[in-house]
Amino acid sequence: MRLAFNLSEPFQMQLFRSVLFIIAFYFVTTLTLIVTLFTMPLPRRFIIVIAKHWGTICSHLYTIIMGGSFEIRGREHLRSHENCILAAKHMSAFETFALLPVVDDPLFIFKRELLHIPLFGWGLAKAGMIPVDRNSGLAALKSMQKKTKEKMTQDTRQLIIFPEGTRRPVGAPPDYKSGVSLLYKGLNVRCYPVALNTGLFWPKDSPIRRSGKIIIEILPPIEPGLPMDKFFEQLSNTIESQSNRLISEAQRAVGSQEAS
Repeated sequence: MRLAFNLSEPFQMQLFRSVLFIIAFYFVTTLTLIVTLFTMPLPRRFIIVIAKHWGTICSHLYTIIMGGSFEIRGREHLRSHENCILAAKHMSAFETFALLPVVDDPLFIFKRELLHIPLFGWGLAKAGMIPVDRNSGLAALKSMQKKTKEKMTQDTRQLIIFPEGTRRPVGAPPDYKSGVSLLYKGLNVRCYPVALNTGLFWPKDSPIRRSGKIIIEILPPIEPGLPMDKFFEQLSNTIESQSNRLISEAQRAVGSQEAS
């Protein structure tokens, strides 16, 4: 698969930009965590606002340092202040923070071990995110469903979930987990598939970041009420086909630039 970035840029420059971006990213993240420490006595919404600003800043760091760009498409599909699920393809860390500013009150499910990380774990707990013990099997899925429903009953939240569970490199076979279907059935809310091409520019297990146009697209929702198997098939097929479309779009754009 031909990658959609500028191969003519010297590797030394790619490495320099990447290291600079990583330093800036962790500096901003550390500073944000310190700021959140002072919001602990305040209502939960304060830390959500800070997290959304962090997501915006980190997204723009990519455009400033790496010389790339990013676009969020399909915002018009979302309804303001609704309980819903955003089920996204997972290729990089970029989508984990870039999706934060897109919704009103983001909700994440995370592995319980992260609670033990100073500042970061405290922030997750204060923000009302949901820890889960991944080693508990079916019990973990039931607990995840129950706690998510409780959160959406207390407040209007938008669950951002990655159905494959972990990052998948570009071109890797999809590996969707059934947990998203249980959530869809139990919560009885709309589910918005989210396609993206981030893996082209933020490769898994690589320190190198690439310049290019990152696209994250929120697709029309799957309405509640489908049988779990039908939902799972529609969701996975939609995310995969539309992510492949975005990857091809990026590759064509680079081909046009090289031709000119």
